[in-house]
Amino acid sequence: MACEVWFYHLERTGLDQALPELLEKTLARGWRALVRCGGHDRLEHLEGWLWSYRDDSFLPHGTAEGPEAARQPVLLTTAAENANGAQALFLIDGADAPALDGYERCVVMFDGRDAAALAQARERWREVKAQGRPASYWRQSEEGAWRKQA
Repeated sequence: MACEVWFYHLERTGLDQALPELLEKTLARGWRALVRCGGHDRLEHLEGWLWSYRDDSFLPHGTAEGPEAARQPVLLTTAAENANGAQALFLIDGADAPALDGYERCVVMFDGRDAAALAQARERWREVKAQGRPASYWRQSEEGAWRKQA
Protein backbone atom coordinates (compact mmCIF):
# COMPACT_ATOMS: atom_id res chain seq x y z
CA MET A 1 0.00 0.00 0.00
CA ALA A 2 1.28 3.47 -0.87
CA CYS A 3 2.10 5.91 1.91
CA GLU A 4 -0.80 8.30 2.54
CA VAL A 5 0.20 11.97 2.77
CA TRP A 6 -1.89 14.15 5.08
CA PHE A 7 -1.50 17.92 5.02
CA TYR A 8 -2.31 19.81 8.24
CA HIS A 9 -2.98 23.51 7.73
CA LEU A 10 -2.16 25.27 11.02
CA GLU A 11 -4.25 28.42 11.45
CA ARG A 12 -5.95 28.43 14.86
CA THR A 13 -3.23 26.69 16.85
CA GLY A 14 0.49 26.57 16.48
CA LEU A 15 2.75 23.58 16.00
CA ASP A 16 3.44 23.33 19.75
CA GLN A 17 -0.24 22.62 20.39
CA ALA A 18 -1.06 20.52 17.30
CA LEU A 19 1.98 18.23 17.09
CA PRO A 20 1.64 16.55 20.52
CA GLU A 21 -2.04 15.79 19.87
CA LEU A 22 -1.24 14.13 16.54
CA LEU A 23 1.70 12.23 18.03
CA GLU A 24 -0.55 10.90 20.81
CA LYS A 25 -3.01 9.63 18.17
CA THR A 26 -0.14 7.99 16.29
CA LEU A 27 1.11 6.18 19.39
CA ALA A 28 -2.46 5.12 20.26
CA ARG A 29 -2.55 3.28 16.90
CA GLY A 30 0.49 1.30 17.99
CA TRP A 31 2.71 3.14 15.51
CA ARG A 32 6.06 4.81 15.99
CA ALA A 33 6.67 8.35 14.75
CA LEU A 34 9.63 10.08 13.17
CA VAL A 35 9.49 13.88 13.41
CA ARG A 36 11.76 15.43 10.81
CA CYS A 37 12.55 19.02 11.76
CA GLY A 38 13.73 21.73 9.41
CA GLY A 39 16.62 22.65 11.74
CA HIS A 40 18.37 21.93 15.03
CA ASP A 41 16.73 24.87 16.85
CA ARG A 42 13.27 23.35 16.39
CA LEU A 43 14.58 19.90 17.32
CA GLU A 44 16.07 21.22 20.57
CA HIS A 45 12.85 23.08 21.40
CA LEU A 46 10.69 19.98 20.82
CA GLU A 47 13.10 17.82 22.85
CA GLY A 48 12.13 19.84 25.94
CA TRP A 49 8.56 20.68 24.96
CA LEU A 50 7.36 17.09 24.53
CA TRP A 51 8.28 16.35 28.17
CA SER A 52 6.29 19.28 29.53
CA TYR A 53 3.57 20.33 27.06
CA ARG A 54 0.86 19.09 29.44
CA ASP A 55 0.90 18.84 33.24
CA ASP A 56 -0.62 15.36 33.39
CA SER A 57 1.43 13.53 30.74
CA PHE A 58 4.40 13.55 28.40
CA LEU A 59 5.33 11.96 25.11
CA PRO A 60 8.15 9.42 25.33
CA HIS A 61 10.73 10.44 22.77
CA GLY A 62 14.39 10.89 21.96
CA THR A 63 16.65 12.30 19.29
CA ALA A 64 18.44 10.50 16.49
CA GLU A 65 21.76 11.57 18.06
CA GLY A 66 20.79 10.19 21.47
CA PRO A 67 21.21 6.73 22.94
CA GLU A 68 18.71 4.03 22.00
CA ALA A 69 17.38 5.99 18.99
CA ALA A 70 16.10 2.79 17.40
CA ARG A 71 13.88 2.07 20.45
CA GLN A 72 12.19 5.48 20.66
CA PRO A 73 8.42 5.60 20.03
CA VAL A 74 8.84 9.22 18.85
CA LEU A 75 12.17 10.15 17.30
CA LEU A 76 13.16 13.75 16.57
CA THR A 77 15.67 14.25 13.77
CA THR A 78 16.90 16.42 10.93
CA ALA A 79 18.10 13.37 8.97
CA ALA A 80 16.24 11.35 6.34
CA GLU A 81 16.93 7.93 7.90
CA ASN A 82 14.03 6.12 9.59
CA ALA A 83 16.18 5.10 12.57
CA ASN A 84 13.29 3.92 14.78
CA GLY A 85 11.32 2.00 12.11
CA ALA A 86 8.46 4.51 12.29
CA GLN A 87 5.20 3.99 10.45
CA ALA A 88 4.39 7.72 10.56
CA LEU A 89 6.64 10.49 9.29
CA PHE A 90 5.97 14.07 10.39
CA LEU A 91 7.53 16.85 8.31
CA ILE A 92 7.66 20.25 10.00
CA ASP A 93 9.22 23.62 9.21
CA GLY A 94 9.57 22.75 5.54
CA ALA A 95 11.73 19.67 6.16
CA ASP A 96 12.47 17.84 2.93
CA ALA A 97 10.56 14.64 2.28
CA PRO A 98 12.79 11.60 1.96
CA ALA A 99 11.58 8.54 0.08
CA LEU A 100 8.20 7.66 1.57
CA ASP A 101 8.43 3.93 0.93
CA GLY A 102 8.18 2.04 4.20
CA TYR A 103 5.91 4.59 5.89
CA GLU A 104 2.18 4.12 6.32
CA ARG A 105 1.54 7.85 6.58
CA CYS A 106 3.39 11.12 6.07
CA VAL A 107 2.02 14.18 7.88
CA VAL A 108 3.03 17.55 6.46
CA MET A 109 2.35 20.32 8.98
CA PHE A 110 2.54 23.92 7.80
CA ASP A 111 1.75 27.38 9.15
CA GLY A 112 -1.08 28.81 7.08
CA ARG A 113 -0.19 32.34 8.20
CA ASP A 114 3.26 32.08 6.57
CA ALA A 115 3.07 32.78 2.81
CA ALA A 116 6.27 30.85 2.03
CA ALA A 117 5.15 27.79 4.04
CA LEU A 118 1.76 27.89 2.33
CA ALA A 119 3.35 28.06 -1.12
CA GLN A 120 5.68 25.18 -0.26
CA ALA A 121 2.74 23.06 0.97
CA ARG A 122 0.83 23.73 -2.24
CA GLU A 123 3.84 22.65 -4.30
CA ARG A 124 4.19 19.49 -2.18
CA TRP A 125 0.48 18.76 -2.71
CA ARG A 126 0.97 18.96 -6.49
CA GLU A 127 4.03 16.65 -6.29
CA VAL A 128 2.19 14.10 -4.15
CA LYS A 129 -0.81 14.08 -6.49
CA ALA A 130 1.48 13.75 -9.53
CA GLN A 131 3.09 10.68 -7.90
CA GLY A 132 -0.37 9.14 -7.55
CA ARG A 133 -0.13 8.91 -3.76
CA PRO A 134 -3.29 9.14 -1.67
CA ALA A 135 -3.44 12.61 -0.12
CA SER A 136 -5.79 14.48 2.17
CA TYR A 137 -5.99 18.02 3.45
CA TRP A 138 -6.99 18.83 7.04
CA ARG A 139 -8.02 22.21 8.42
CA GLN A 140 -9.21 23.27 11.86
CA SER A 141 -12.82 24.21 12.51
CA GLU A 142 -13.81 27.26 14.56
CA GLU A 143 -13.98 24.92 17.59
CA GLY A 144 -10.43 23.68 16.95
CA ALA A 145 -11.34 20.19 15.69
CA TRP A 146 -9.56 18.86 12.61
CA ARG A 147 -11.81 18.47 9.58
CA LYS A 148 -10.91 16.74 6.35
CA GLN A 149 -11.35 19.21 3.49
CA ALA A 150 -10.00 17.21 0.54
